Amino acid sequence: MIKKRSILLFVAPFGLLFLAFYLVPIGYAIKQSLYKVTRTGTFGPSREVFGGLEQYQRVFQNGPFWESVGRVLLFGVVQVPIMLGLALVLALLLDSGLVRGRRFFRLAFFVPYAVPGVVAAIMWGFLYSPNLSPFTAVTRTWDLLSADLVLWAMANVVTWVYVGYNMLIIYSALLAVPQEVYEAAKIDGAGQWRTAWSIKIPLVMPAIVLTTVFSIIGTLQLLAEPQVFRTFSSAVSSTYTPNLTVYSTSSIPNFNLAAAFSVVLALATFVLSFTFLKFTQRGGDK
Repeated sequence: MIKKRSILLFVAPFGLLFLAFYLVPIGYAIKQSLYKVTRTGTFGPSREVFGGLEQYQRVFQNGPFWESVGRVLLFGVVQVPIMLGLALVLALLLDSGLVRGRRFFRLAFFVPYAVPGVVAAIMWGFLYSPNLSPFTAVTRTWDLLSADLVLWAMANVVTWVYVGYNMLIIYSALLAVPQEVYEAAKIDGAGQWRTAWSIKIPLVMPAIVLTTVFSIIGTLQLLAEPQVFRTFSSAVSSTYTPNLTVYSTSSIPNFNLAAAFSVVLALATFVLSFTFLKFTQRGGDK
């Protein structure tokens, strides 16, 4: 009995916070998405009434929203592998012993993550602007804020910010590998490249899967970068990403439709993340 109370005592703070800041907001969003606002006459008072699945019908008929979903999926398919590939390479370099000053480079790679996303987007936005950037030879040759390139300009910002964060997760997994494994590989004649490919990467695969799931969730929640880039580029609309669509809809204000957008986006994020996890687990079982 005392043991159960001790467990409950330690779990209770997390449970209360999880309930207050996760489950309750989700429940409230679902509730809001089932209502709609009606008016009596053109200028009559508004009142909220039960609308059933009407808001969800509007979501699935909303072309710009689904275009934004397709846009961030394209963003993720290209940006996430590049970002995690760079993070893996940097982690392997730090763990290889070939790099001197590992503490310095570990901190240097992580520093961009300490920069708030909004500040990073503003900084890179100025660097991309043809009239403000110190790299005029580049920005006047390629308009990085044009409709064709602005998505990849934002991908560069996200990559710059999060490579170091993902690198630390993978590097921590590498540090947990017993040194005896590397010594056995060395005795067998495996070089740095062979050790990295055949031993290190397979052993840190759970960390790579974890960072991929985080990246999938982050991709579908892309907000700060497009919101800031709207001030630099007319190519970024109020419905450029799903989260920006939710934000813009709630600013109208139309909280009920915004809640429905949020619920659908949350379900899409869950499905993609769960599908990826099941796919990787199936691959690991073979």
